[in-house]
Amino acid sequence: MYESMYHTLFSAITNAMEMIEWQECQGALFCLEKACLQGYSI
Repeated sequence: MYESMYHTLFSAITNAMEMIEWQECQGALFCLEKACLQGYSI
C-alpha cells in the first residue's frame, strides 16, 4: 500500500520539478494536486 503511494507521489514531484524548470507552474500545481488525490485513494 505505502509503496504504491510513495511511487505515485515521488513520480509526481519529479514531474512537477521538471515543469517548474520550464516555467509551467500551473501544470506543476495540477500534477501535484492530482497525485495528492490519487494518494488518498490508494
